[in-house]
Amino acid sequence: MISYPHLRRILAALTLHTLLITTNTSCATKAKEPGRFDAVQQESSGKRSSQAIDKNATQGSEFNKLFPASGGGFDRVFTQEKKGFAEANLKKGGKLVAQLAVSDTTSTPKTAADYSKSTKKIAGYPAKTLGSTKTSVLVGKYQVSVISKDASFAARDREAWIQKFNLNGLSRLK
Repeated sequence: MISYPHLRRILAALTLHTLLITTNTSCATKAKEPGRFDAVQQESSGKRSSQAIDKNATQGSEFNKLFPASGGGFDRVFTQEKKGFAEANLKKGGKLVAQLAVSDTTSTPKTAADYSKSTKKIAGYPAKTLGSTKTSVLVGKYQVSVISKDASFAARDREAWIQKFNLNGLSRLK
């Protein structure tokens, strides 16, 4: 017959064994289940996989000095800078109202070609509107865009902010 202390050891070992198997199985299951951001990550990673940045594209840091400065109740906060692209958020009272961006179209010649049909001009440069939230101009090989992120930021505001960029300085970049 098994003594009581011996039985306690056996039960403790079985409990520990069961606990380890259950924990190991649940961890393995969790690792295989996609997280809530996995689908978005996979989608965004695949979007530009066939799109390479041209080696002659301008460094994004060159664009930063050409963005409009903060002022008049607006704060400009840079959010992204990489070869061929720079972006800043435009905030008013701490609230995001628009995104400002400059991109080099060397890597995307179709983007520049789309402006050849434009009859609209802003500050003398060919312009276009995409939907009800984005206004852009083409300055040489550079696209300057302002995207509304709040309903209060209208098309006239986007056009005014495009004109606050140093467009002449942008036209002189190589």
